[in-house]
Amino acid sequence: MNPLHLFLPCAAGVEGFLADEVHRITGYSGHDLMVARGGVMVRGSWRDAMLLNLHSRLSQRVLVQLSKTMYRSENDLYRAASEIAWEIWFSTHETFKIEMTAQHSPLQSLNFAALRVKDAVADRFRAKRNDERPSVETRHPDVRVHVHLTTDEATIYIDTSGEALFKRGWREDTGDAPLKETLAAAMIAATGWDPHGDDPKPLYDPCCGSGTVLIEAAQIARRIPAGILRRFAFEKLVPFQKHVWEVMLDEAEAQILPKSPVEIYGSDVSFRMVDFAANNAERAGVAADIQLRGGDALQRMPPCEQPGMMLLNPPYGERIAAAGSAGRNSEERMEMVERAGRETAQTEDGGEFFSQLATHWKKNYSGWSGWMLTPDLKLPGKMRLKESRRTPMWNGPIECRLFCFDMIKGSVKPRKPAEGQADSAA
Repeated sequence: MNPLHLFLPCAAGVEGFLADEVHRITGYSGHDLMVARGGVMVRGSWRDAMLLNLHSRLSQRVLVQLSKTMYRSENDLYRAASEIAWEIWFSTHETFKIEMTAQHSPLQSLNFAALRVKDAVADRFRAKRNDERPSVETRHPDVRVHVHLTTDEATIYIDTSGEALFKRGWREDTGDAPLKETLAAAMIAATGWDPHGDDPKPLYDPCCGSGTVLIEAAQIARRIPAGILRRFAFEKLVPFQKHVWEVMLDEAEAQILPKSPVEIYGSDVSFRMVDFAANNAERAGVAADIQLRGGDALQRMPPCEQPGMMLLNPPYGERIAAAGSAGRNSEERMEMVERAGRETAQTEDGGEFFSQLATHWKKNYSGWSGWMLTPDLKLPGKMRLKESRRTPMWNGPIECRLFCFDMIKGSVKPRKPAEGQADSAA
């Protein structure tokens, strides 16, 4: 098969990290690996497509570009799709679905545009396969065809992934608003955390929720492929050769380490969430690599003597209140967690959770670095800490920052007196 043009979409802000990951997985660089807006383009092989599906933690899908043409109407889309040799990719026995996205497209109806592409695929098969055609399945198709429209350009892809790649195959217990695995992996990539380096740092998530950050970190430390537990759409496409895939899986499994070379810790005030995390870690094959505890984020002491890295996507609303509720009994605490919202950031006594957390870190976590993903761009001011790094990152449609705070003595700024209030030392 001729070289393929692969496109790996990712969250905004992750493109550079994804390019580094693709280079590590495939070895490509230069003109064979290019960063684009919202993803990475790779000039590779069918084997590379399978390899990237198996190992990539940052991409959302692995798409094969089949056509890129100018268009002005739905008939132009029909013509472009009719010229693609769909029969070399799948058969009449597979079901398919058209996924349509657009930016500033002049077309009035994307549904009608998708219908015209669907007709083109069906008519192509009828012409090539004695009037036989594959069926459309909108919920669980065997094959997904992606069409992306700009103002005047239409790009048609076939999807080799199937379900989005953040679905690793281990998640059942989530709790409220789980962090996507791809975003957790992007957070880890942005920190530069290297469990296989000369001086690996322990990793700790004090608000671990269902354990996504911890599980991603543990799998990275063990060299467990991101997609080792799931199936992919390429397994139903014509170029797929089962024996080649099985060799690839054997090679990947042979690289898995028996245990993590670095300590990984997690805690959460909700014992229900700790149970979720433990169950998820068990299904992900890393239960023995993560040490989980229940505990208040404002009181939990460092889990080990060696300074390491804290990495968290902190909760908001009443789960914040629960995070600072060590004085409550377990029933009251659980009731607050169950009612979790994301509106305010105060503890149950009305105090500011983040400023209290910063004080706790400064007092007890000297030498540690604290990385925090938040949509609150003013968070460093609320914590009275000066960030050493800030990395733009998007959580779906929400613009966020991954702030890094280096915990050194005297790093918390003194609180300014309220306006009109005399300084007590005056």
